[in-house]
Amino acid sequence: MSRVQTDAKLMDKLVSLCKRRGIIFQSSEIYGGINSCWDYGPVGVELKNNIKRFWWKHMVYLHENIEGLDASILMHPRVWEASGHVESFTDPLVDCKQCKRRFRADMVEDERCPECGGELTEARQFNLMFKTYMGPVEEEANIVYLRPETAQGIYVNYLNVMKAARQKIPFGIAQIGKAFRNEITPGNFIFRMREFEQMEMQFFVKPGTDGEWFEYWKEKRMEWYDLLGVRREKRRFHEHGPDELAHYAKAAFDIEYEFPFGWQELEGIHNRTDFDLKRHMEYSGKDLTYFDEATRERYIPYIIETSAGVDRTLLTVLVDAYDEEEVRGEKRVVLRFAPHIAPVKVGVFPLVKRDGMPELARKIVDMLRPRMTVFYDESGAIGRRYRRQDEIGTPFCVTVDSQSLEDQTVTVRERDSMQQERVAIDRLRDYLEEKIGDP
Repeated sequence: MSRVQTDAKLMDKLVSLCKRRGIIFQSSEIYGGINSCWDYGPVGVELKNNIKRFWWKHMVYLHENIEGLDASILMHPRVWEASGHVESFTDPLVDCKQCKRRFRADMVEDERCPECGGELTEARQFNLMFKTYMGPVEEEANIVYLRPETAQGIYVNYLNVMKAARQKIPFGIAQIGKAFRNEITPGNFIFRMREFEQMEMQFFVKPGTDGEWFEYWKEKRMEWYDLLGVRREKRRFHEHGPDELAHYAKAAFDIEYEFPFGWQELEGIHNRTDFDLKRHMEYSGKDLTYFDEATRERYIPYIIETSAGVDRTLLTVLVDAYDEEEVRGEKRVVLRFAPHIAPVKVGVFPLVKRDGMPELARKIVDMLRPRMTVFYDESGAIGRRYRRQDEIGTPFCVTVDSQSLEDQTVTVRERDSMQQERVAIDRLRDYLEEKIGDP
């Protein structure tokens, strides 16, 4: 089994495959598209939802001390003053005087335009938050922001959640939601987008125990990618040095993945100390301290943050799963997803469109569909139908043939090995559920 590693053309192949098979489309394509915005098609939205459900299961359902939240995208503008985003959420920006292109200053070498070699302007700061107005009048007093991260919605709700859910520290709050950043240099397909989705969990701990919890979540998050099916040898930890640490962080590690365009951040694990809650106390005037009844202590909790992008995780899964191999003189393209996150779990095909095979195949679809995603296909040669399913990562294909009509068995073909097995229809659902699993 060959696995494409660092093919320079892999991103082009993925973009083409994603459009052809309904995974990801360019947003507003009929109008020429809009830069760095993407739409998830029928297959893509299933893959995305499976990733989110898998994260939610392992973050919320399997931890009795982590609660869920869905905070509003629009928040009081003072939230972003307290968090520091209004003042310092900026990128240094330069313009080429000759070709008029715009670049982040830290992405430019030799102080010349990377496109035409022209002279660049002095760097100026550009805030990455999208502004909009609340109410009918576009006045300075009515400015609000599209949130650039989901974490602040968790911080301002931490007491609400803790009291309502009757939690005690240590406990966490998890959230999946949209965020928006007016990136200067987005790119690499869905790696860096202006509208994206985050999976964040903020874990509130007693000061002094933060180092222990930081190490715990580092390992837990790395293990999650094992369960997701992403190869361990393509991942590594990167520790932020003193010059990389954010002003609020005591310690920070990234989980990095080796993309075709190099090692890049996949997820961040940060020790944010008590910075965020202190700032919100200062700006709101509300008491956000925690009283520990067991020790009779009052303190501001430290926060251990785990922050991952849904879209970036999906891209990682796509890159990691993509494979090409020669089968009987033809190239086979296959996405080797872990079965539990595959967008379609099983394809069902009648071998031919006659002799009662389509009718039996439809009965099998009806039997399986309440428990898993099923795709029915009766057009084209059976080999071509297999290839279509390989390209969207379907782990199993079920074929109804003439023998099925005689003995009520079907052929089950496994995606990766292409091995086939006869399975009785009355035990097919159990057989598939056992193979698909859900770690």
